[in-house]
Amino acid sequence: MSTNPPPSAHINEDIPQNEGSKLKTFISILRKFIGVADLAAVRFSLPSQLLEPTPNLEYWNYLDNPSAFAAIGTSDEPLDRMLEVLRFWFTKDLKYVKGKPCKPYNSCLGEFFRCNWEAEDNAPRIDTKNLSASSSGNASSSSSVKSSKNNGGDPKGASTVSVLQTAATPTGPTVRISYLTEQTSHHPPVSAFYVSCPEKGLHARGFDQISAKFTGTAIKVSPGEHNLGIFITLEKRDNETYQLKHPAAHLGGILRGALSVSVGDTAYVTCPKTKLKAILHYIEDGWLGRAQNKVEGVIFKYDPEKDDKIRIKDVPDSDVVARLGGAWKDRVVFTLGPKPVDSHPPEKQITIIDLNPLTVAPKAIPPKEKQAENESLTLWDGVTQAILSKQFSKATNVKIELEEKQRQKAREREQKNETWKPVFFDQVTDKRGTPDLTEKGRQVLDRAQRGDWNLEGII
Repeated sequence: MSTNPPPSAHINEDIPQNEGSKLKTFISILRKFIGVADLAAVRFSLPSQLLEPTPNLEYWNYLDNPSAFAAIGTSDEPLDRMLEVLRFWFTKDLKYVKGKPCKPYNSCLGEFFRCNWEAEDNAPRIDTKNLSASSSGNASSSSSVKSSKNNGGDPKGASTVSVLQTAATPTGPTVRISYLTEQTSHHPPVSAFYVSCPEKGLHARGFDQISAKFTGTAIKVSPGEHNLGIFITLEKRDNETYQLKHPAAHLGGILRGALSVSVGDTAYVTCPKTKLKAILHYIEDGWLGRAQNKVEGVIFKYDPEKDDKIRIKDVPDSDVVARLGGAWKDRVVFTLGPKPVDSHPPEKQITIIDLNPLTVAPKAIPPKEKQAENESLTLWDGVTQAILSKQFSKATNVKIELEEKQRQKAREREQKNETWKPVFFDQVTDKRGTPDLTEKGRQVLDRAQRGDWNLEGII
C-alpha cells in the first residue's frame, strides 16, 4: 500500500468556515472515494478545520458511563448478569446520543492513551427472581427496583434498574476503572485496549478496527476483520466471559448538514459458561423514513457448540427467558418470559436503561509532565493547540510533519528488516480478538489503579 499522503480538499484554511461550509468540503473529499472498498484502510487525511481536536485513541472507548460497567457481575443469577452486561452495552456509545459524531486524528503506530474513571458505585441491583415472584403475587417488589412513584411518576415505565447519575462530581461511593489502549497496527489500522476494575473483579479487552464505505449519501461503518467485539470477563464468577459483537452503523445527515449516527443491523452478546445469548435487532428507519432508533431484543438459552440462531424470529419461545424493546437513544425496557414486550402491561416493563438524564463521564488523565512523547495527548498537542486557536494552516503543517516522521520510522524499519512490536500488548492482532497485556502493560494499569501516572522504569 502506498505511503504517500492521499488528496485533500483545496481550501484556504485560515478563513473560518461555518458548519455548512465544512460539510460541503467534507462531501467534496468523500466523493473522491466513492467505490473505495474501505475508507479506513485508505486513512485519507482531512483538512484541520474538519477535525475534532481529539486523538482517536482517546475518542474510541466504551466507558461513556463507567458506572454501568462497574455494576456488571453483581448478581448471583446468570440472567441478571446478562442484563447487567446489556445495561452497560446501551451506555457505551452515549457520546453519539448526547453529541454529534466527529472525525478525530488518525492514530500513529505505537501511540498509546491511558486514563482513569471514578465511577459512581450506585447502580440498582437487578433481581429478576424477585421481579418474577412479585409478578405472580408471591413477594413484594425488590427494594432495589425503583417504582414510578420514586422516579418522578414517569408514565413510560413503572419500575427501573437504570444506572443513576447524581452529579457531575460524584459525592457517594466510587470505584476506580483504569484504561489502556495502544495502536498496534498501521496497515490495517488496529488498536488494542484493556479495561481494568480490580475492586469489582472485572476486566474487558479487545481490538478496535473499523471498515468504512461511502455510499454517496452516508458512510457505513462496520467492524473490521480483527474487531471481534468487546470481551468482558467476570473474574469473581470463575472468569465468566461475555463477547459483545458490534453491529454496523451509518453516519448520515451529510447532505442535510446535520450529522447523526443510526443503526440498522444486529448485535450479539454470548456467554458460553452460562449458555445465555442475546440478539439485539436495531431498526434504522421508521414511517416515511423518519429515524426512530428502535431496538428489539431477546435473551435465550443456547448451545455454544451449535450457535446457529442469528435472528430473533429463529429463537423458539421455549428457549426465551426475556425480551427487550425501546429506543437505543432514549429508553429500553425488558420483560420476563417469551411474550412480546408490548403484550405486557406498563408496570411489568422494567426500564433497563434511560439515557435521558445521563451525560458522558469525565476522564482522569495523567498530568502533562508524566506523559510520554508517544502518548496521545502529548503526541498531538501541537495540532490540538493550533486548532483550538483557529490557526488551521499551522495545524495542518504540524500534522503533516508528525505523519512524515511516522513514515520515516517505517522506512527505517523496512531497511533494517525490523518487525515492530507493541509495548503494552503481546500481539498486533490475533484471531481470538482478545489481546493480552505484556508485563509493562500490567505495570501501567497497576500504577494507574493507585493513582500513580509515573512511567519511570516501564518505558
